[in-house]
Amino acid sequence: MIYIALAAHLPEEQALRQACLSCDATQSCNCSSMGLDFIPSGLTGKITALNLAHNRIKLIRAHDLQQAVNLRALLLQSNQISSIDEDSFASQGKLELLDLSNNSLARLSPAWFGPLFSLQHLRIQGNSYSDLGESSPFSSLRNLNSLHLGNPQFSVIRQGNFEGITFLSTLKIDGGNLSQYEPGSLKSIRKINHMIISVRRIDVFSAVIRDLLHSAIWLEVREIKLDIENEKLIQNSTLPSTIEKLTFTGASFTDQYISRIAVLLKEITSLRELEAIDCVLDGKGEWDTTEIARSRQSSVETISVTNMTILDFYLFFDLEGIETQVDKLKRLSIASSKVFMVPCRLARYFSSLLYLDFHDNLLVNNRLAETICKGAWPSLQTLNLSKNSLKSLEQAAKYISNLHKLINLDISENNFGEIPDVCGWPENLKYLNLSSTQIPKLTRCIPSTLEVLDVSANNLQDFGLELPLLKELYLTKNHLKTLPEAAAIPNLVAMSISRNNLNSFSKKEFASFKQMELLDASANNFICSCEFLSFIQHEAGITQVLVGWPESYICDSPLAVRGAQVGSVSLSLMECHRSFLVSLICILMFLFILVLVVIGYKYHAVWYMRMTWAWLQAKRKPKRAPTKDICYDAFVSYSENDSNWVENIMVQQLEQACPPFRLCLHKRDFVPGKWIVDNIIDSIEKSHKTLFVLSEHFVQSEWCKYELDFSHFRLFDENNDAAILILLEPIQSQAIPKRFCKLRKIMNTKTYLEWPPDEEQQQMFWENLKAALKS
Repeated sequence: MIYIALAAHLPEEQALRQACLSCDATQSCNCSSMGLDFIPSGLTGKITALNLAHNRIKLIRAHDLQQAVNLRALLLQSNQISSIDEDSFASQGKLELLDLSNNSLARLSPAWFGPLFSLQHLRIQGNSYSDLGESSPFSSLRNLNSLHLGNPQFSVIRQGNFEGITFLSTLKIDGGNLSQYEPGSLKSIRKINHMIISVRRIDVFSAVIRDLLHSAIWLEVREIKLDIENEKLIQNSTLPSTIEKLTFTGASFTDQYISRIAVLLKEITSLRELEAIDCVLDGKGEWDTTEIARSRQSSVETISVTNMTILDFYLFFDLEGIETQVDKLKRLSIASSKVFMVPCRLARYFSSLLYLDFHDNLLVNNRLAETICKGAWPSLQTLNLSKNSLKSLEQAAKYISNLHKLINLDISENNFGEIPDVCGWPENLKYLNLSSTQIPKLTRCIPSTLEVLDVSANNLQDFGLELPLLKELYLTKNHLKTLPEAAAIPNLVAMSISRNNLNSFSKKEFASFKQMELLDASANNFICSCEFLSFIQHEAGITQVLVGWPESYICDSPLAVRGAQVGSVSLSLMECHRSFLVSLICILMFLFILVLVVIGYKYHAVWYMRMTWAWLQAKRKPKRAPTKDICYDAFVSYSENDSNWVENIMVQQLEQACPPFRLCLHKRDFVPGKWIVDNIIDSIEKSHKTLFVLSEHFVQSEWCKYELDFSHFRLFDENNDAAILILLEPIQSQAIPKRFCKLRKIMNTKTYLEWPPDEEQQQMFWENLKAALKS
């Protein structure tokens, strides 16, 4: 109740919006299919178009449209309108389109259309009126451009029904049951560009065509069943005929009427084109060619037959006798009509034919010898044999080469498969359509004279032909991964390579086509790499060349941008310069490691690491080997430069003493092939003491350093007197490297033996050394 109360005070325009729900910014209101029983109230002068189609409106009242003074289009089709008030359209002086079709109007009133002086398009077909009245309901429609009328009950057209109309672009009359046509009814219309009439009676057809001979440009007759008619179409008229094109749609012919209509139509000297669509021929081709030949020369230049059904197809004759009637014909199209051959003797009479279309028929290779024999179609420039049953391209080319003036050839949608390396073609052939022919690979069979080549929808993996004159190339729906080589087709202006396996193309590839004006590379799975994006987004003028840009160019990878338009994708610095960044990181890591190595070398980091490793290994072993495992009295650690003193003096003094001492020397007692670290540790563990022969050479020796690195941890950690230091020459503890901190500490805190240069004191040295070894 509250809603009703509020709605009652809404402005009229808002009430209309509530009823229609969809008035756009241009004030075009769509109220169709809303179950309305009346035209909504609240129409205002702002509305320019009103769609009320497919509702349940039964009547139009005088005040319904009174305020809609600016209406340009009013759609009322498919309602239940049976009554319209006389003044219903009194305010619609600006109305240009009125559709009242498919309603229940039983009569038409001139008063309805009187105020509609701006009306251009009127549709009143599909109602229930049987005639247009005694006078013209359209007399005030001076600007009418198209008119569509008629229905299944429409049966009468009277003189004066079209008074007031002088010109129509299109007039369509649904008169399938039209039984009475008063001659001269359509003569008041001075010119009709396209006249469409559905009529079944031959007498009505003849009367209509006589009235339209001098006004219609294109006459289309539908649903007629043509039978014998002996009357002439032109009867003592001095006015020139204007009909240039005559179309029969859904018509039915007999052999007798084919002969008669051929003669009758010759009377229309302006007729240039004859067309038959979805027609039926009830006959075998037994035409009265004698009568046709006796009549005047036909002015028809173009004949087009589409989807012709011949009931006695396999009994049809070979059209013998009509040879003299085809020599002036310039264009012939017989499509979807089961043509399998044209007799050679007939084909030779088409001396003026320039265009021949036999697409969607039953032509086969072994019949081409008859259809395109030598001397046949001598002037032919365009031939369409698409969608037939041709299997061999080599044979097809052989017969087609008889057409010496042929320029354009369409043999698409045949199943050629593999094609030969060499073929013979007409020397002037410039256009060749081989699309949808199951070709897996192109060969030199393709003529080099071509300017346009279409090989779309095949199984091509690449394109390697050299066609120096080619200007247009169509490669849609193949399996190409790259653009063709530009050097082989230097004059290419337009190319379509859409729906292939093309991932990208480079600036160099694109620039190599010097003459390229249009490139259709849409609907491919593009890899949106940084190089590709940089080129395609910043190359000057490329967006004017690419067909379908940007909506048809979609990224397939990387995964993060899949489905996005190529033109809108932006990748990060890391994604675009990954190789450079990886290289930079590797260089920085190398420099960092190099710096660590230099620092480690300078501060003996490697030594500390090795010492740590040796210490860890030593920690896992028993601190003291069992007594039974002691094999040596001492392990001797010395520099190689001091080997003469150790091996020739010390070893002789100790090993030849009584009792002798058993010494472990690395040169003599290390196990060959065993890791040096293990040799050192094992030798120390199997020795009662360790002798260090210290000298300037010792502290500089790498060998001695390793022995200290890998073994001294355990010796010094045990805090025992297993180490015996022999100072072979004077050496300051400060001269010992800092990394030998334990050794320096022992030298500073423990007594060591010094080798005396005086021979008298040397005996005391040996005695002290032996005592130390025995302790």
